[in-house]
Amino acid sequence: MVSESFKVSFEEGLHMRPAGRLAAEMSRFESRITIVYGDTRTDAKSILSIMAAGIKYGSEIIIECDGADEQAALAAAAELLRG
Repeated sequence: MVSESFKVSFEEGLHMRPAGRLAAEMSRFESRITIVYGDTRTDAKSILSIMAAGIKYGSEIIIECDGADEQAALAAAAELLRG
């Protein structure tokens, strides 16, 4: 398992558009990908789960990837979140 911390830089947080892009990109990977936000663990492949987490601008989140392509999944998440 690999993980990395990120600060949400989208002005509206992880609302519909960035949540959709993140979920679509993460769905390409075989690994289990989780967003940790406070005490909440969210499936990064589910747009509805991401939006339901209510992740706001400036929030600290952790992306955890576990599986065969975990490094590539984390790199793709980093590119989107730092983009």
